Amino acid sequence: MKLKIINFDIKYEKKFFDLNIQWLNEYFFVEEYDKKILSNSNKFIIKKGGEIFFAKLDNEIVGTIALMPIANNNEFELTKMAVTKAHRNKGIGKILLERCIKEAKNKQMKRILIYSNKRLENAIYLYKKYGFKEIHLEKPSPYERADIKLELNPPF
Repeated sequence: MKLKIINFDIKYEKKFFDLNIQWLNEYFFVEEYDKKILSNSNKFIIKKGGEIFFAKLDNEIVGTIALMPIANNNEFELTKMAVTKAHRNKGIGKILLERCIKEAKNKQMKRILIYSNKRLENAIYLYKKYGFKEIHLEKPSPYERADIKLELNPPF
């Protein structure tokens, strides 16, 4: 079995939606903001200069992650990371995160933000391992479930 990280293709837009909805329902709930972004990821992420990556194992999409533009000054939110239940704890999330950091470096992004929840201890540990630092979480934040905000600044 061979894992490949592939770029967004419109044929995978539904898979992006499905993976994230499944993950959100498992851990939290789907918020209106999630529905808006996930229902038209091409419009809100890709066409605005963002990126969506997929982890493809053989011919199956088993994970995804996005870099969504949040400002006109080359800042992005690392968001919508999801891995199928059967493929978790195998390093796929780490590989997806590394791909996003590489993309941030290539595009000379000014900053990457993450909104998360402290309940996701493994994810928070991974982000911090890659240099993300906790910063002040504004209220209201874009996500009701968010109780932590992290940032990564260049050099990546």
